[in-house]
Amino acid sequence: MLHSRNILFSAIVPLILGISGCATLPPPPQPPATSSINQQHLATLASIKTFSLKGRLGVVTNPRGFTGGIDWQHQAAEDNIDVYSPVGGKVANIIKRPSGVTLTTQDGRSTTAKDAESLTETTLGWRLPLEGLSDWALGKPTTSKIDAATWNEQGQLTTLKQDGWDIEYQNYAENSGYFLPGKIVLKSEKVNLKLLVEKWVSAGN
Repeated sequence: MLHSRNILFSAIVPLILGISGCATLPPPPQPPATSSINQQHLATLASIKTFSLKGRLGVVTNPRGFTGGIDWQHQAAEDNIDVYSPVGGKVANIIKRPSGVTLTTQDGRSTTAKDAESLTETTLGWRLPLEGLSDWALGKPTTSKIDAATWNEQGQLTTLKQDGWDIEYQNYAENSGYFLPGKIVLKSEKVNLKLLVEKWVSAGN
């Protein structure tokens, strides 16, 4: 009888250890699913090094919001953005270079900082995520980790969660061979930002 119990114990212990080992080793997290059509669309967007757009910008935040126009010139080493009031008066000019960001208000006062987010929050009362916006505006992620993403049948992003922002894309249209979004909505814990592109003036390499 003792011999039988030892045999049974010897058979059960490895089984229990095997089950415990499986329970303590969950599968690694998987990255957001992409397909060849997604990758092909993103590869096309990656060839865009410069762009120019005109549109409308809406911001909802505390203690103040904003709505008005935007004229944005993007190059590899510089962003030049004019922000306008609802009636067309220039509110600010923002220039972003590798050395820093300078914001000049309509009265000629200039302020410089290392990043656009803190600079716009201090001077305008709301944060403009300019570090990632030049990629997000085109409908592509930045090089940072992607927390979640969804795509349409054409391989274009419809939603993106990255760097603390939830981003939605709508109204894709063809421009100079590129399919670019016409409406981008960005939401964070403190800011809701909507960019309506009225005209992609140019986009290319």
